[in-house]
Amino acid sequence: MASIPENRFDEDEKRRNADHVSFLKHRGFRWLWIALLLSLVSTIGYALIDQEPRPNGGSWYGYTLGTIGLLMIVWLSLLGIRKRKISEGAWSLKAWTSAHVYLGLALIVVGTLHTGFQIGWNVHTLAYALMLIVILSGIWGVYAYAALPKALSANRGDKTGGDMLDTIADIDRKLDSAAQPLGRAASDLVLAVLGQDVFYGGAFSRLTGSYPGCATKRALNGIPASGSEADARVNELLTNRTEQLSQIRRHLRIKAMLEIWLFIHIPATIALLAALLAHVISVFYYW
Repeated sequence: MASIPENRFDEDEKRRNADHVSFLKHRGFRWLWIALLLSLVSTIGYALIDQEPRPNGGSWYGYTLGTIGLLMIVWLSLLGIRKRKISEGAWSLKAWTSAHVYLGLALIVVGTLHTGFQIGWNVHTLAYALMLIVILSGIWGVYAYAALPKALSANRGDKTGGDMLDTIADIDRKLDSAAQPLGRAASDLVLAVLGQDVFYGGAFSRLTGSYPGCATKRALNGIPASGSEADARVNELLTNRTEQLSQIRRHLRIKAMLEIWLFIHIPATIALLAALLAHVISVFYYW
C-alpha cells in the first residue's frame, strides 16, 4: 500500500496555539474603545448637522467620512504585510490585529453614514457592499480563531495527524490480509477501500462532512458481521476504519472551517480596493 503524505495533514498543526483570543483584549480593549468613540462621534455629527437633504456622500460631511473610511480601509488592508514582520511595542502584531478587528467593525458605521443611506446600482454601492462582505467574513474569522482550535484539539486528543494516518495504514494492512479468504464480490469491496485516498472528497465534502462515495461505508454495508469468520473479522476492521476516518474527517472539517473565510476575505479585500479606486475616480470626475 502506498504511503500517505503526512505533510498534507499537519502543515498548519502548530499555527496560532497561544493567542487566539488575546488580541481582542489587548491593552484593556483599547481599540474597542477607540472604535466605539469613532462610531459615536460620527453618528452624533451626522445627527446634529442641520441640513436638507440629509448629509450624503456628496456633502462636506460625506466627503469627510469617506476620506476617513478610505484611509482606514487602506491601512487595515496592510495587516497582511505587517504579519510578515515581527516586532514588539505599540505597533506589535497583536496591537495591529486588535486595531484591525475593532476599526473594521467601526467601518460599518462610518461607511454607512458616508452613503447617507443612499443605495443604488452603481460603483459606489458596489464598494459599500464589498466592504460589508469583507467585514462580515472578518467577523467569522475572529470567531473561527477563537473557538475552532479548541474543537480541533478536542477531536485530535493526544494524537497527531500522523498518528491518525498511521492507525489507518495499520488497519489497511490487516484488512489486506484478512480479506484473502473472501469471495470475489467481498474482495472487490475491500480492494476499493484500500484503493481510495484517505483525503478523497472536495471542499464541499470537507465542509459538510458528507462523503457519499465512501468505499469504507459501502464495504461495511456489503460484508455482514454475521457471515463467516473471515467476514466477521473484515467487518470488525472496517468498523474500526470507519471510526478512524470519522475522526480524520472531523479534523479536516474543522480545519476547513478555520480557513475557508480567508478565501472570501482576501479576494473581497482586493476587489474592495479596486472598487474604491473606481469610486474615488468617478467622484472627482463628476465633481
